[in-house]
Amino acid sequence: MEDIAGKTFDVIIVGSGPAGLTAALYAARADLNPLVFEGPEPGGQLMQTTDVENYPGYPEGVMGPQMMQDFRAQAERFGADCRYGMVTDIDFDDRPYKIEVDEETEVFAKSIIVSTGASAKWLGLESEQEMRGKGVSACATCDGAFFRDEHVIVVGGGDTAMEEATFLTKFASKVTVLHRRQELRASKAMQNRAFNDEKIEFMWDTELKEVLGEEAVKGVKVINNETQEVTTLDDVKGVFIAIGHKPNTDLFEGVIKMDDVGYIETKGQSTKTDLPGIFACGDAMDPVYRQAVTAAGTGCRAALDAERFLAHAEVEEEKAVAE
Repeated sequence: MEDIAGKTFDVIIVGSGPAGLTAALYAARADLNPLVFEGPEPGGQLMQTTDVENYPGYPEGVMGPQMMQDFRAQAERFGADCRYGMVTDIDFDDRPYKIEVDEETEVFAKSIIVSTGASAKWLGLESEQEMRGKGVSACATCDGAFFRDEHVIVVGGGDTAMEEATFLTKFASKVTVLHRRQELRASKAMQNRAFNDEKIEFMWDTELKEVLGEEAVKGVKVINNETQEVTTLDDVKGVFIAIGHKPNTDLFEGVIKMDDVGYIETKGQSTKTDLPGIFACGDAMDPVYRQAVTAAGTGCRAALDAERFLAHAEVEEEKAVAE
């Protein structure tokens, strides 16, 4: 593989989920020869997903890892250089911007696309992690349709949990919300919507203790944190953890403008950040939709924004030389 140390690239893409690889595809087709650093989780969250049935172009559905392999192959077909590697330091004080990879290799970029994604927050239970993709999910929109006429639980008490629970009533026969307190954190409007839905029940002061099953969820054990009583719900087939997401943007904290949670702020309908030549796409800048198809769309936009930025910069350089 070509040695890249000390070289300058038109576009460097940090992250390799649907957003990053779509950006790579568009940038490669524009002859920008993008360099992609795949990060600690090449392929992003979809590598932990089994059946994806809501991405256009896959009428029979597709396994998450296979879809990301297809994305990568398509980007590489047009010349994207996708490499294992984690960006460990950045210097955005001067252009071209400097990036350190794996704490040793320095490369430079005329533009950078940040597509580091976001990670769902989990409870930290061993059984929860073992059953991810086997009935345990952090995305009702992605996986709710697999649980038609089944009893599912939602863990959480904020707006996200209420949205997930309400959405799941389209498919599930019953949705039980587990909340560790006596009062929800969700907005009044979201609370009322959930309270008024006859398919949604609440278990207060209750936490998930264990997910049962091997190849698929066969029930759960829950514990009342006031009485310490453990109850088994043996008819539960789906578990949805809805306690929030954390954008993977710590590396850029204090450098790129973000909101209070850590999502990168972009200007208007563009993917431009507050720094020239730095663009953000995918779940790193999207706290609302968090879908593969919407992430891919922002990846397209980021590549187009970067292409236009580079073209404008080239014109400005030519003017400066002429003067």
